[in-house]
Amino acid sequence: MRTLIVSDIHANLTAFEAVLSDAGSYDQVWCLGDVVGYGPDPNECIALLRQQPGLRCIMGNHDAALMGYIDLQAFNDQAARAVTIQSELLSQESRYFLELLDIVIEEGEITFAHGSPREPIWEYVVSGRIANENFSAFLTQICLVGHSHIPSIFVQNPHGRPTILTPQNADRWRSDKRFILNPGSVGQPRDRNPKAAYVIWDDQDDTWLFKRVAYDVESVQKRILELGIPSRHATRLSQGI
Repeated sequence: MRTLIVSDIHANLTAFEAVLSDAGSYDQVWCLGDVVGYGPDPNECIALLRQQPGLRCIMGNHDAALMGYIDLQAFNDQAARAVTIQSELLSQESRYFLELLDIVIEEGEITFAHGSPREPIWEYVVSGRIANENFSAFLTQICLVGHSHIPSIFVQNPHGRPTILTPQNADRWRSDKRFILNPGSVGQPRDRNPKAAYVIWDDQDDTWLFKRVAYDVESVQKRILELGIPSRHATRLSQGI
């Protein structure tokens, strides 16, 4: 079975469509949160995500903010402005989808958490120390996270800090150790690569394939600006920051 793993779509329909097209055939889709936030297409992204086979999706911090579960004062002014604008755009059907998302999911030997297993909504797993502290927060072999927008793998080391890997496009990886894996962001990459990021897990040979795909960034930037979303969320798309 081939599983498409995506995270941080952030209302960027053009990037999401590019990922689905590039991924080829897949049997199920796992989304690690933040379907909305920053971008111009929240309803369209939710609708397209809901059409995907075997969908499992968890709640991210922007999803929670749009539902009013998080005070907007927890966000910087530009991110809060994007959430406010998207709230005015969001359909009732989209709201029903977001409000029922789980915070954490366990699927066999895999745990899903948007931020980290110990703080699923907010914590960023971006260092060996933080990763190491989180291995005790889940019982499965694998934990999939998003939130940082950076493709990365943290492999547990019983004798010290985890091994940190930063996979590039077309890197295929396998491990029998415990690890935390981040597929990167579909809609707003932050590793200085503007291409949309995703992962394909093939459970037959137990490999994790990291992929990047280009999309029409300029068209997304135009729609962001037309909606009055802060220009920072448009300009950063072409820089991957």
